[in-house]
Amino acid sequence: MNLSLQLSEVHPSSTISIAGSKSETNRLLLLQALYPNIELQNLSTSDDSEVMIKALATINQQPSTTNHFIDIHHAGTAMRFLTAYFAIQEGREVVLTGSARMKERPIQILVEALQQLGADITYEEAIGFPPLRIKGKKLLNSKVSLQANVSSQYISALLLIAPKLEKGLHLTLEGELTSVPYIQMTLDLLNQIGVKTKFINNTIQVFPSTDNRQPTTYNLQPTTITVESDWSSASYFYSIIALSKAGTQIILSSFKQSSLQGDSALVEIYKNFGVQTTFNENSIILTKIGRQPTTDNRQPLSFQLNNTPDLAQTIIVTCFGLGIGCNLTGLHTLKIKETDRLTALQNELTKLGATVKTTEDSITLVPTTVIHSNIKIETYNDHRMAMAFAPLALLVPITILDAAVVSKSYPNFWNDLKSIGFKISNIES
Repeated sequence: MNLSLQLSEVHPSSTISIAGSKSETNRLLLLQALYPNIELQNLSTSDDSEVMIKALATINQQPSTTNHFIDIHHAGTAMRFLTAYFAIQEGREVVLTGSARMKERPIQILVEALQQLGADITYEEAIGFPPLRIKGKKLLNSKVSLQANVSSQYISALLLIAPKLEKGLHLTLEGELTSVPYIQMTLDLLNQIGVKTKFINNTIQVFPSTDNRQPTTYNLQPTTITVESDWSSASYFYSIIALSKAGTQIILSSFKQSSLQGDSALVEIYKNFGVQTTFNENSIILTKIGRQPTTDNRQPLSFQLNNTPDLAQTIIVTCFGLGIGCNLTGLHTLKIKETDRLTALQNELTKLGATVKTTEDSITLVPTTVIHSNIKIETYNDHRMAMAFAPLALLVPITILDAAVVSKSYPNFWNDLKSIGFKISNIES
């Protein structure tokens, strides 16, 4: 599906309800599979979460000895979390595979960490990449070390299964920590269901859910957890408000000020673009109040995004639309996402008239007042490419190719944009 976004203007005031966080949902789905008396509300409607639900359901659908193939398509989170989950399913053998792009995304760091714990995992094709053959067994070891700057999903995958390990987990992270909010999110969710954890300096300890000396089980009482709405999805509305007229408002629900999600950093980041965030019960009100007087278009903005790499695409497109230069750093994980996001951003922004430079972990935008119109934006099988560029329709007409890719995290995105005033129509492929 290709979409034409005509030059649009959003309504002065709108309200959008955003589904639960994909990051929280996928962690909680795995914990629910391990501890069935957890009840979940406001789940993500994303493709990635649907993939998790279907994959976890296979445990009850097939005999334990069945060699079952599980295809997680483009879902990177599912690949990492399910690799750890199936590694501890005793007597169960699966082959975990995915799309052609998924087979190019490295997973050796996680596999080797699980193997240190005693897991039986082998590669079906290229060493270091999916598909994986996983023979579930009891993991008897408890100590493992990882480089601290790896994808936080590798770390979270280990943490999520840790309470089910006989001796728990003692994880040492070597070097400078990155994506700490996502690690902390995982630990906070474990704490919510009663799991005891410690996170001191670069060492994380997760205690086992049973103690041979004093048998206990977490979640003796049913637990209900309501998933907070997705801050990553909210980022596109921050961009829309930033590119809108002063006084424009959008109300988003359901969000809370004490969020577990690192992307809630949007509140502070978007003050640079004249976006005010007001918390009101379980909603946030975004208001365009004009540029901050300290911001000078001639002075590029710098953001260190180690902890919030998923915001990079939204931020740089916002800067481009406002004619502001920026330098975004801490982005080394973007090269192994759904696509090489740094290269994809450079390609598409250049087509629009931008001057962009990239390194292995950064991207720099030179300020410009020229935006080419009627450009076709390639999305590279990446949901965030489609959604990050959509707000530019407030400035020029553009076309988003393969626009249905947004279903990976935000299936209702285009309908929500229409509801606030965007003029969107289908065009022939």
